[in-house]
Amino acid sequence: MATDQVLDRAGPRARTLIHAATGPHPDPRGPDAHTALRRPLPHDRRLFARPGARAFAAWGLVARLPAGMLGVSAVIMIASAYGSYALAGAVTATGLAVGSVTAPLIARLVDRCGQARIAVPAAAYAFLGHLVLALCVYERAPAWALFVTVAATATSPNTGGMSRARWAHLLRDDPDALHTANSFEQAADELCFMLGPVLAAVLCSALFPQAGTLVAAVLFLGGTLLFAARRATEPPVAPRTPAGSPLRAPGMVPLLAVFLATGAVFGSLEVVTLAYVDGPVAGPVLALQAAGSCAAGLLYGRARRAARLRTCLAAMAALMALPLLAASTGSLPALAAGLLVAGMATAPTMVTGMGLVQRLTPPDRLNEGMTLAVTALLAGIATGSATGGWAADHAPFPAFGFLLPVAAAAVALALCTAAGMTKARRSW
Repeated sequence: MATDQVLDRAGPRARTLIHAATGPHPDPRGPDAHTALRRPLPHDRRLFARPGARAFAAWGLVARLPAGMLGVSAVIMIASAYGSYALAGAVTATGLAVGSVTAPLIARLVDRCGQARIAVPAAAYAFLGHLVLALCVYERAPAWALFVTVAATATSPNTGGMSRARWAHLLRDDPDALHTANSFEQAADELCFMLGPVLAAVLCSALFPQAGTLVAAVLFLGGTLLFAARRATEPPVAPRTPAGSPLRAPGMVPLLAVFLATGAVFGSLEVVTLAYVDGPVAGPVLALQAAGSCAAGLLYGRARRAARLRTCLAAMAALMALPLLAASTGSLPALAAGLLVAGMATAPTMVTGMGLVQRLTPPDRLNEGMTLAVTALLAGIATGSATGGWAADHAPFPAFGFLLPVAAAAVALALCTAAGMTKARRSW
């Protein structure tokens, strides 16, 4: 962004002070000192200089940390109690599938009624569902009870979407800063998926199999309550307009299909990695994929321009072959390195995809539009989890399951390429 534009947005008083400091009088540090003083703050520093931004970002991070814990915790506690990764993957997939139906409805209520008014009761209901699921597993309830109970956890509000909606409201006049904010949010998501599996694996192995689910449920409810309490940064409820569902926006359905296939990459990779490693070290190994994505997300946020979605998906399809090749060698360090590198394509893909969602969605339906994208991801993750669980139990060779993320990434790339054939979406 040009310096003059930054000064104009800083206000007349700030402009006067900066000009007074960098005016025509000579500076003993040399002529380059004037340019240095006039250089704007980096975007990431300017983001958190806004009132209330640090608070909602921090509590939103706490509320999202369980997202990286609950899936791994459920797989570990169900597999340890019932001895079946297929059952564990199917139960997890059921919860995600039901969530793919309920999440857009909750998001629509958030847009109509406000974040705090809807998120608090929805989070409390989901919290109770997680407690009942842990109790059912502890008591070795029939398998059908697990499927019924996990459906009760599907009212979890999309804290990530609500946080992105707050940034979109605060930064509606600064697209460069909004790109940085979206990249930060994606890096925060990846941080949760980096720390969550490690914490879940440690809790489940060091304490008892249900410990990961219980701790994650408490963090989720507490973080959501404190996030919702930051009312100063909550976007105002937009007046209802006849804009209709974001699904009617041109290009939204093909984009959601891409998100669906991308979610299958994440779901299958998680389950097959847990089954392949099968031990306390599984969480840390899986976390390396999120670590690579987190680092790439932070770097991508500093880029001056975003890559095309097709380019990001092509990189993902190529890099997902690395865990497959590494697992074929039987070397755990090689698999860890492959997951780390493969993860570097995740954050840029998600940031670019979410940016497209924001451009396609009407402003008064922004939370609903982003939740539809997350819903498509959840549906894909559910499909990938169930398929990955089946592959783990019926694999003809140990590395067989790692074929699934490669295939899913290739499908996502093909869908994006097909959608980009139209003139209006060649920028994809």
